[in-house]
Amino acid sequence: MSRLIATISCLLFSCLVIAQTKIEPVQTVFSGLIFPPQPQHTHGSSIVSLPNGDVLAAWFQGSGERTADDVKIMGARLRKGSKTWSAPFVMADTYGLPDCNPVLFLNNHNKLFLVWIAVQAHRWECSVLKYRTAVRYTDSIAPEWNWQDNILLAPSDSFAIETANKFKQLQKNGHGTASYAPSYDNMIVEASHDFAKRSTGWMTRITPLKLSTGRILLPLYSDGFNMSLAAISDDDGDTWRASLPIVGRGNVQPAFVQDKNGDLVAYMRDNGDAPSRVQVSKSVDNGQSWSAAQKTDIPNTASVGLIKLNDKRWAFVGNDESDGRYRLSFFLSDDEGQTWRWKKTLENVPKDSGSFSYPCLIQSGDGLVHISYSHSLGKAGESIKYVVVDPASIK
Repeated sequence: MSRLIATISCLLFSCLVIAQTKIEPVQTVFSGLIFPPQPQHTHGSSIVSLPNGDVLAAWFQGSGERTADDVKIMGARLRKGSKTWSAPFVMADTYGLPDCNPVLFLNNHNKLFLVWIAVQAHRWECSVLKYRTAVRYTDSIAPEWNWQDNILLAPSDSFAIETANKFKQLQKNGHGTASYAPSYDNMIVEASHDFAKRSTGWMTRITPLKLSTGRILLPLYSDGFNMSLAAISDDDGDTWRASLPIVGRGNVQPAFVQDKNGDLVAYMRDNGDAPSRVQVSKSVDNGQSWSAAQKTDIPNTASVGLIKLNDKRWAFVGNDESDGRYRLSFFLSDDEGQTWRWKKTLENVPKDSGSFSYPCLIQSGDGLVHISYSHSLGKAGESIKYVVVDPASIK
């Protein structure tokens, strides 16, 4: 427990460094929109580097989000050595329902996964987790999907016990002093006893973390419970089970990284009370249980990206401001998040003149960091931007 407290304290301190440091634009190897700006809502991208050197991207697009039944999962491919993306194509489209939040990844045997949510009843908390897989995905522009199913989770009664215990811990440690906190906590604890509620509405957003043991941890969150968990697979994605919840007040859309001790750290979007700050949690048992989420000092207004690079540095991408999504920044740390020595902007425009958010962050075998994110310049339209950075050049 002392190691856990020390780690979180260091993470809390490091955030202040991010907030106070002036940063300059990042130098890119490649930068451009995947497709020209268009009027439809375009959001929530994911990218994967394929074994043949191609990059595959996915996002959701339509006339809205959860209430717009025309929303579907779109995709595009960038062939190795090319500077031009393919024309967008449909990756998934559930009849009569909005499809959102795609996540692309390869399992340990290079099977391609697309995981996303179909939103029932136009409510996030009624979403259904769906997935497709492909073993043939290099010859044609679109993958040849060979399997599709739902991911059904059944959190046990331990979910409710953990939720109650962690909220008590938050209050005991001084995180329940706000007037609303006890009633909010009690509402979530009561809902956690409902088996139907805790079994549905878990949503994707961030790329999974693969451990050296072969375990895959798929980050999930719930707008109903306003907190997160991990879907765990120990058979390379064939079956999934729920971890214990990452309990907190508005800690959603987790991004996982493993530290040098083998413990896992989650950085999460703050969907709770103001001011909005990145929230953090830690697991010392390979993702099965998690510490109660705590706010850091990192200003952030949307989803975040976090990965450990081949050179052991951590890379972080987020909206490091408190009043919009007009700046998106790229940070590197060589001490596992205790400080962030290298700081560069991906986008930085005057407030209300642009929106850049929901980054996906991966590293390919050649060491390059690939980033995709939602890109909007108001009336100019919306697109997904793709940027490649060489972290070796940032020293």
